[in-house]
Amino acid sequence: MDLFHQNNESIENHLPYDGVVYYYGQVFTKDKSDFYYTQLMQNIEWRNDEAIIFGKKIITKRKVAWYGDKKFEYSYSNITKHALTWTKELLELKAIVEEKTGETYNSCLLNLYHNGDEGMAWHSDGETDLKKDGAIASLTFGAVRKFFFKHKESKIKVELILDHGSLLVMKDTTQTYWLHRLPPTKKVKTPRINLTFRTIIE
Repeated sequence: MDLFHQNNESIENHLPYDGVVYYYGQVFTKDKSDFYYTQLMQNIEWRNDEAIIFGKKIITKRKVAWYGDKKFEYSYSNITKHALTWTKELLELKAIVEEKTGETYNSCLLNLYHNGDEGMAWHSDGETDLKKDGAIASLTFGAVRKFFFKHKESKIKVELILDHGSLLVMKDTTQTYWLHRLPPTKKVKTPRINLTFRTIIE
């Protein structure tokens, strides 16, 4: 498979209105996807995620990491993170994603889901630290998982299957009008690594 086997003109918008979601499918060969999965699993400074909900500190099984061009602050769920320095593999992936999507990014939030028991509830990435209506590019390595979008007003849902080595991009007004989630599932027994490349505004 050619690394860039599709062009942007052939990619359809999976949202019917009020936003843009492009799913490029697998943009890496299986061998390359396996390589990055192993490197990320071993070389990223994974930490259990934290959140403060109704004044109570919650520590998740899911692990996270935050990298960027500089020590950006990024706040969500009442917790502030400080970006780490890019690894070699993250810079390689950032360059590939930027070439593929025609966008630029200055940071990356990574999530490690150990199995299908771990997921993400409905939310939108609307933090004030993020560039408004900016592109968020999501890479998947590891387990294949279902991913859903739900319109905030009409409640219409869109389902996608995110494959090992695949790329998805959310942009324009998607975060304003749509929620997204990674639902838990008993069918998945293996880990998934997700990278979301973003643009932080200082």
